[in-house]
Amino acid sequence: MSSTAAEHIQDLGAYVSASPSSFHAVHEAARRLDEAGFTALDELQPWPTAAESDAGTGRFYMLRDGALIAWVVPEGAGPVTGFNILGAHTDSPSFKLKPKPSTGKFGWLQAGVEVYGGPLLNSWLDRELQLAGRLVMLDGTEHLTATGPLLRFPQLAIHLDRAVNDGLALDKQQHMNPVYGLGDPADSDLLALLADRVEGATVDPAQIGGYDVVIADTQPPAVFGARGEFFASGRLDNLSATHAGLIALIDHAAGPVPADGPIAVLAAFDHEEIGSASRSGACGPVLEDVLVRISDGLGATASQRRQAFAASFCVSADAGHAVHPNYPERHDPANRPVLNGGPLLKINANQRYATDATGAALWARLCTESGVPYQEFVSNNVMPCGSTIGPLTATRLGIRTVDVGVPLLSMHSARELCGVEDPHRLATVTGAFFRTAAGQAG
Repeated sequence: MSSTAAEHIQDLGAYVSASPSSFHAVHEAARRLDEAGFTALDELQPWPTAAESDAGTGRFYMLRDGALIAWVVPEGAGPVTGFNILGAHTDSPSFKLKPKPSTGKFGWLQAGVEVYGGPLLNSWLDRELQLAGRLVMLDGTEHLTATGPLLRFPQLAIHLDRAVNDGLALDKQQHMNPVYGLGDPADSDLLALLADRVEGATVDPAQIGGYDVVIADTQPPAVFGARGEFFASGRLDNLSATHAGLIALIDHAAGPVPADGPIAVLAAFDHEEIGSASRSGACGPVLEDVLVRISDGLGATASQRRQAFAASFCVSADAGHAVHPNYPERHDPANRPVLNGGPLLKINANQRYATDATGAALWARLCTESGVPYQEFVSNNVMPCGSTIGPLTATRLGIRTVDVGVPLLSMHSARELCGVEDPHRLATVTGAFFRTAAGQAG
C-alpha cells in the first residue's frame, strides 16, 4: 500500500487516467494483479482445488466483461471459512455510443450517443473528450480502444441565449450530440477511427461485430487548493473505491496473510450506474459464481457453503456526498461530512444503504484500530436517497453488508472533487478489514 496519502492520490490519478471505461479499469487492475503475482482464472476452465496440493490457496482473479473479482485464500482456509468482500463498481455516468454512430449536419461531424446513467449534463460541455471501450470482432476476439481528445459538446454562446445564466435547459437528444470533425457524415466512419486507435493490433473495421464504447474526459487529474488539500478527477465515482480495494488486496497478499483469517475478496462490478441488472453487475450472478467455485475448491458441501456465507461480511464502498457550502439546505442539518474528514459510513432508514447497527459497529472498530477518522452520512429527509451495490449484495447472498465511501463534491460531474486524505484512509481501513474475521461478530 502507498505509505502516504500523497503517494496514494498520485497512484489513484494514474489508475483513473488508465481507466477511461469499465473495460479499461478491469484490465488495468488485472495488469497490476499480474505484477503482484496473482493468477488469472478462466471461467471456462476448471479452477484449482485444495485437494491439489493446497492449490486452492493463494491469490487469484477473474474478469467478466467490465467486472473483476480478485481474492486471496489463506493457507488455513477450509470449507466454512468466511469471505470478507470489498464491493465497488467500475462504471461511471457518461454517454454511450449508439448504432450508426457517424452523424452530423451543416458541415459538422457528430457522434450519436445515448445518455448512460445520470451524468450532470452541463459539466460535460466545452471539454475535450475521448471515446473509449471495447470492440468485439466477428470472430469473438476483443480489443480495447481509446481515442484521446476527439470530441466536444459545444455550448451555445451567451449572445444566442441571453437567459442562459437564469437557467440552462439541455435536451438529451437535441443538444447532447458531440462534434468530432468537419465534413460529410457519409464520408466519415467513426468505427474506423476507433479501430485505428487500438494499441498493439491491426483491426479491420469491417470485422467489428459489436462495441461498448463510452465518452470520457481527458483532462488529467490534479491536486490543488490552498494547502494542496483537494483532488479533482473524472470517474472518482467509483474508481476511488475500486482503486482503494485493489491497493489493499495487493498489500494484503504481500503478507503476512493470517492462516486462520478470512478469504479476502475485491468485487468490482459493472453497470451500477444503470441499476446493476447484468451478468457483470451486482444484481447478476458473478460474485456468487466466484464464491461458490472457491468454496467448491475448498471441499465445501452446500450446507458448509451456507455456513461460510453466514461468516462473511461485505463492505460496499461507493462515493458519498460531502456538505456543499453553497447549498447547505440540501443536507441533513446534523450530519454534514467534509472533505478530508475521513471516509463515510452511509446510513438510510429505508435500507437504500445496507448499513445496520452491527455493520456500523464493525466499521467503527476497524477505523479505530486503523487510526482513521470516519464520518456518518444520512440524507436530508426531503432529498431522495440514492443506493449502491450494498443492498443488492445483501439481498442476493444474505451476507451482512455495510455501506461506506469517499466523500465528494460534484458527484456525477465529468470532473468530481474529493480530499487528498480520504482515498488513502479508505484503503487503510480496507486492509484492516481483509485481515479481520468480521462475519463472526454479531
